Amino acid sequence: MKTNPLWWQKGIIYQIYPRSYQDSNNDGIGDLPGIRQRLDYLQSLNIDAIWLSPIYPSPMHDFGYDVADYVDINPLFGTMADFDALLADTHARGLKLIIDLVPNHTSDEHAWFQESRSSRDNPKRDWYIWRDPAPDGGPPNNWLSFFGGPAWTFDDKTGQYYLHQFVTQQPELNYRHPDVLPAMLDVMRFWLDKGVDGFRVDVIWLMMKDAALRDEPPNPDWNGVEPYQSLNHIYTQNLPEVHDLIRQMRTVLDEYDERMMVGEIYLPYDQLMTYYGEELDECHLPFNFHLIQAKWRAQTIRQLVDSYEDALPEGAWPNWVLGNHDQHRIATRVGLAQARVANMLLLTLRGTPTSYYGEEIGMEDGRIPPEYIQDPPAVNQPEIAHIIGRDPERTPMQWDDSAHAGFTAETAVPWLPVAENYTNRNVSAQDDDPTSMLSFYRALTALRRSEPALNVGHYTAVDHDNNDVLAYVRSASGRTFMIVLNFTGEPQEVSITGYGEKAPITLATHMQRRGSVTLPQFTLAPNEGLILQI
Repeated sequence: MKTNPLWWQKGIIYQIYPRSYQDSNNDGIGDLPGIRQRLDYLQSLNIDAIWLSPIYPSPMHDFGYDVADYVDINPLFGTMADFDALLADTHARGLKLIIDLVPNHTSDEHAWFQESRSSRDNPKRDWYIWRDPAPDGGPPNNWLSFFGGPAWTFDDKTGQYYLHQFVTQQPELNYRHPDVLPAMLDVMRFWLDKGVDGFRVDVIWLMMKDAALRDEPPNPDWNGVEPYQSLNHIYTQNLPEVHDLIRQMRTVLDEYDERMMVGEIYLPYDQLMTYYGEELDECHLPFNFHLIQAKWRAQTIRQLVDSYEDALPEGAWPNWVLGNHDQHRIATRVGLAQARVANMLLLTLRGTPTSYYGEEIGMEDGRIPPEYIQDPPAVNQPEIAHIIGRDPERTPMQWDDSAHAGFTAETAVPWLPVAENYTNRNVSAQDDDPTSMLSFYRALTALRRSEPALNVGHYTAVDHDNNDVLAYVRSASGRTFMIVLNFTGEPQEVSITGYGEKAPITLATHMQRRGSVTLPQFTLAPNEGLILQI
């Protein structure tokens, strides 16, 4: 069991996409005062920290991930005074506030880049990655953008190409220049001095690139669909030098009390673990996205969890994620009934869970008509927009059955269409229904908060005879719970020995189920998960 756990180890992180949570000024875009209006609701979820996707000034070519000023607030979202008020009210409720940090790239409108592109001899020229054209006049190498096309754009004024792994308007910072990291560390200090409790660091594993800009080799396993996947990105991702940058970022965090850093990293477990640092001096939590990427089968998830637990460095704290602003929603991926099972899994595994807004009510991907598509990779590559587009998981929060789901005024036009099922799948409809997804989520989070066994206890996999059922035990301070999850829409009989003859049901996904189960053999209903006290 984890002794003396910190808030980010025992608590739940809840991600808000600010554009989509609550619009307070009826312009169709969510904002900071809107989030502040919903703090009572957020507190009712028994979460511990709110993570905000980017709120910086930005021309919004990538919806805030193209940062034009790291130390201000985008007027779309409010003012710095609005941020200060939100931070103060969040802390007054005993909640923490985490913000996005985007150190890999800026907007092309950022003052640093404006200087950099002004001339080849500007002092900030090498704050970004500039290179002469290839002999044929084309890009310097074969590197590709995540969002389609080459990762290079030609600048007519200075006659060189600059690097961008995302949209053209997101030039990449050059962390081989000695002044760039200190400037970013000062950005961190600005927000830490304000009192933010941590950072989610965008694409942290991409911050260093090959100094020689070598061509990347072809990917022999490419499926022929997403062009970006046609290369093995060995010179733009996961370079060894990135760890020194992260250690220096961690040193800044450690100058403050109980601040934390979550790193966005899509890597296999063996590589992901290196981002804790050899001395656990890098990311507090390298994001573990493997639940999102895995096939939704009991045995697959069992192997995934066990592999992760085995791979963790000694003393490292685990974490789990079901969804985020870049991935299709869990209720869309596995179905609404299994979404309850998925939430029970997320909130009872060992480690810090991150929950995406709307998962608590079973929100699904919205349907985005072609004329409403806004996400850059989908706009740039319309032929595969249905695969790579991220608009569907970013639709407005569904508060009630009024126009636009209560997200904005009836007379306003929301920035993305509200999902069609909002009239019956919304907070208001579920608030007073004791069997709703929202009531289940609140019961689950309240149980997790009240039981050390579930928030910091040991994890032990449970062997049994049914490959469609996942079972494991969490224990601490003399209390033990067994979690048993049916990953199918059919009844499943399971036999579990060694845990006595009867186990009271503490919580069920089918909330009307009470009483106990008789061991060793019992039956799970379709799509049912149980938390048993043993």
